[in-house]
Amino acid sequence: MKAATIFRTESTKYCATILLIALLGFLFCTGCSKEQEKGLEINVAYFPNITHSQALVMKNQKALEREIGENNSVNWTSFNAGPDEVTALFSGDIDIGYIGPIPAVSANVKSKGDVVVISGGADGGMMLLAAQESGIENVSDLSGKNVAVPQIGNTQHLVLLNLLAENNLASVDKGGDVTVTATANAYILQLMQSGKIDAACVPEPWAETLINECGAKVICDENEIWSRGSYPVAVVVARKEFMEENPEIVKKFLAVHRETTEYLNENAKEAMDIINEEIELVTDKSIDIDILKESLKHIEFNSDINADAIDAFAKICVQEEFTSQIPYENFLQIK
Repeated sequence: MKAATIFRTESTKYCATILLIALLGFLFCTGCSKEQEKGLEINVAYFPNITHSQALVMKNQKALEREIGENNSVNWTSFNAGPDEVTALFSGDIDIGYIGPIPAVSANVKSKGDVVVISGGADGGMMLLAAQESGIENVSDLSGKNVAVPQIGNTQHLVLLNLLAENNLASVDKGGDVTVTATANAYILQLMQSGKIDAACVPEPWAETLINECGAKVICDENEIWSRGSYPVAVVVARKEFMEENPEIVKKFLAVHRETTEYLNENAKEAMDIINEEIELVTDKSIDIDILKESLKHIEFNSDINADAIDAFAKICVQEEFTSQIPYENFLQIK
């Protein structure tokens, strides 16, 4: 009897142990399942500019959210200009971003190749304009004047510096007499209206806004300002680490980006209301519909990119000492 009792006791302990292991395994798997269900948050950056219209439309229509599935989510973050977005990329707060080509070059160099371009976004769409009473008729007349750009180190700033160099001029910090003032796009109009700046190098729709709201004169249009208009004004970048860890998410993002590009090119009138709504959400001010219509004429949306223009931009960055070298190999990963 004692042997039988011992056997039953040991058997009971064995069964209890098996049940405990099974229960722990079930709880562990349930925890894993819940973690998987939690999904991934994709952090996407953009500017409230029509040169970033794909982002504006995707955000408004929740197209990316539908594509990546309900378990994942998208966090959209707005920036005024490239350098601030680059900082967010470096900190890991941004995974994918719409950005100007020159900040993209800078990000790649400073991250030692970690930030790469994965798609084109838009070509053209920026101008150099002068206040009506400024007396400026051409780039040479910028001598002694005050010119506004959205931010130091962004695409418009570097393009302006190149224009100055081509006309034997330079900014004050480079020993010249052209004052460069950096301020948010939305405030440049106020500065020009108040006479605090003489000219501005800006992207759309701010260029068309200056023309309509204060009679600004076009000194260099989107074709004259650089390479006959064949240059990117917006590209899409991503962190390599994010790409390697989430290849399917990136693939789906690019698919939605291309679809949205096609939509914009085929449905410009319909898209204007969406674009305007998203710009107003960030800037607290909508854009006159006629201004939007004219602005869109100066921009070409695409997913491809002019590699020669990117190379030229990279050389300007080195020349102006904004980067120590040209981008790393495989900087452009257009698929």
